Amino acid sequence: MPTPEQIWADADLPTCRLAGLALNPATPETVLLRLLADAPLAARMVLCRDRILPDAVVDAVIEHLDRYTRSFFARNSHVDPAQRARLVDDPHWFVRAHLAQGPGWAAPARPGPLPDETVVHMMNTYDDEHLGGLFYQQISAGLRRSMPTHPVAKVRWWGVGRWKSLSADVRTALLTDPDDEVRERAQRAARFEDPAWVESELPDRSCHARTGMLLHDALSRAVVDGVLTSPVGIEDRAMIAGNPTLPPDVVVLLAADPDPEVRDEIAHRADLGPAERHTLVAAPDPDIRARVARRADLGPAERRTLATDPDPKVRLAVSVHPALSEEERGRIDYAVPMDHPFVFHPAPEVPRDPGTVRRNALSNHPMLRREAAWDHLLPPDLVARLAADDDLGVRVLLAQNHPDAPAPLLLRSFLEYTGPERDHLITRPNFPTGGLAAFADHEDPEVRALATRDPGTRPAVVERLTRDPDSAVRAAATRHPRLPQSRLAELLDDEELAHAAATNPALSSDAIHWLVKTDGRRSRPPA
Repeated sequence: MPTPEQIWADADLPTCRLAGLALNPATPETVLLRLLADAPLAARMVLCRDRILPDAVVDAVIEHLDRYTRSFFARNSHVDPAQRARLVDDPHWFVRAHLAQGPGWAAPARPGPLPDETVVHMMNTYDDEHLGGLFYQQISAGLRRSMPTHPVAKVRWWGVGRWKSLSADVRTALLTDPDDEVRERAQRAARFEDPAWVESELPDRSCHARTGMLLHDALSRAVVDGVLTSPVGIEDRAMIAGNPTLPPDVVVLLAADPDPEVRDEIAHRADLGPAERHTLVAAPDPDIRARVARRADLGPAERRTLATDPDPKVRLAVSVHPALSEEERGRIDYAVPMDHPFVFHPAPEVPRDPGTVRRNALSNHPMLRREAAWDHLLPPDLVARLAADDDLGVRVLLAQNHPDAPAPLLLRSFLEYTGPERDHLITRPNFPTGGLAAFADHEDPEVRALATRDPGTRPAVVERLTRDPDSAVRAAATRHPRLPQSRLAELLDDEELAHAAATNPALSSDAIHWLVKTDGRRSRPPA
């Protein structure tokens, strides 16, 4: 079965033109239906997967005889999920599997969830092998919360997966559930909170299972001591450093660390006794101290020690500890990193405490202000305050995450930030379009491409940008509705830009119908 990448790689020039028409907002419904019926697979893929479709076209897709065509629609991130849900009982497993897998998407453009009734039906009727991957991300927050107590047993079985976040009453009910499979899964989940069971099942080699247990599960004293004295892997001590079941004395031990170079020198002494060897083996590296510094149960003495740690990342980690006052934070010599990715953060299912968010937003510590900046529910006064913050990270995180981030902030953030998910900023609701033509000569091609988003960019400038050294700028300019018709006609014959040219909404009705009539082989009637 060819992959979408293979299908597109095999598309010839006529097919690329038809695929462009499939995305063109000016293409009439009758033409879309003809493309759906007669166009090559690559054009049908683009049509069904990469745009919103009129209802009549959706109806035709659902009834299409080709399973590939239906499966492309199952992966469409642009349509209402309820439209994709119409494929829930498709006769071919291939289509059902792609519906369960869901649309392909690049962060942060996560598609909406499927209707709850569709998800419940899939849980009850689909093979388990088809419900892996991204299926869980297609479940609504409301259904996820209700799954542990849902009247349908199969849904409760899925709900057991939220075990660590469930209340004691819900756990008790699941452990005595009338359904055998639900009850057995709950019992398996409960085992990970039994230190003796974890000790008996802990693999004696480095692997994913051992990593998960050391990070998250209940650890016996024997397991902890074994990690301290004879770790299986070099990361073992770092793994237990954040485990919530770590004994207080071990937290203290991991927080105290002599100079690594001195420790290494002493470790080679032949007269080293057992106690000293234990201390040296247990003494963590800076990464472990940084993990310990983030623990909520860190005591005052350990906080004071870590506040003067020789490693800057340890001092930074402890400087944001919630138990510290602003005065205490101010006495710590920390450095704020500027190489972090300032990206979108999905809203948590349980909103953060507004008081904590406000305190963080008003803090003198940039890292706490950054944490406040990605809260989607930040009130207007704090939005205005953080939009003028002197820290780039605060400003960009606010721009990436808040639905009401102001237009000047969005543009400024795009111009100043060049890290991951920079292009997400131009998808934000308030990103400006007017005035962007001023960037047509900018040295940064991503900034230069902003000019192609300005509806007022002069035709001559748009045409010049279709010859830009950067391929993304050329493609974006080719799609601009003010591109002169003569240049647009030329680009329909360009191997690289024909697809983009065919998506241009300024393409004439005659050109659209001529391309369809000739199956994309001729861009214009013969002279």
